[in-house]
Amino acid sequence: MTTAGAVREGVWDDLMGRQACAYPLPPHGHCPNFTHAKKAAAQLLAHPDLIGQHTLIVGPERALLPLRQQALKAGKTLYVPHQKKDGWYWRVTDPRGARLSTLPEYGEPTLTPEGAQGAVLACVAVDTRGARLGKGFGWGARGLNLDLPEYTLAHPLMLREALPCPADSHVRLIGLPDRVLTCPP
Repeated sequence: MTTAGAVREGVWDDLMGRQACAYPLPPHGHCPNFTHAKKAAAQLLAHPDLIGQHTLIVGPERALLPLRQQALKAGKTLYVPHQKKDGWYWRVTDPRGARLSTLPEYGEPTLTPEGAQGAVLACVAVDTRGARLGKGFGWGARGLNLDLPEYTLAHPLMLREALPCPADSHVRLIGLPDRVLTCPP
C-alpha cells in the first residue's frame, strides 16, 4: 500500500513540475496554493449547498484566501482557526479580514464557531469519493469532527480516482476550477 507521505510527495512534485502552484514555494509541506484557486473558490461558493450557508469555518491556508475573500464579500461570516491559540478561531465578517495578517484588526477571537454550517478545509490530495488528504499536521489534519459537512478546493492534479492510503477526512464537495464534484455520502 502506498503511504500518505508518498501520495503527498507525488502531488507536490506534479504541481511543481507543471508550474501549477504559487507562493509559498515549493509547495512541499503545505496544502498547495494551486493555480486557479480563485476559480475553484467561485465554483464551490456558487454550489446550491453553499449558497444558503451564511456561516462557515474556513482554513487559514493560502489556497483558501480567494474563498475567504469571495465569501466575506458575499456577506458570509467566517471562522478562521487562530494561528497562535490552539482551539481558538477568528470570527470575521469584514472582507478586509480575509488575509491572516489582517485578522487581528478585523477579526474577533472566540472559542466557539457559533452557527457554523460547514467547513472548508485545504487539501494536498482528494479522491472522487471525497477522501481528503491534508498536509499531515495542523488544525485540520484529521478533519474537524464537528459534525459539519466538509468541503475542499483542488487543482485537477490533486484529484485522484481513489487514494491508496487512509484519508484524513471526507468531504461532500470538491471545488475545481471548472466545476464542483459531488462526492457520495
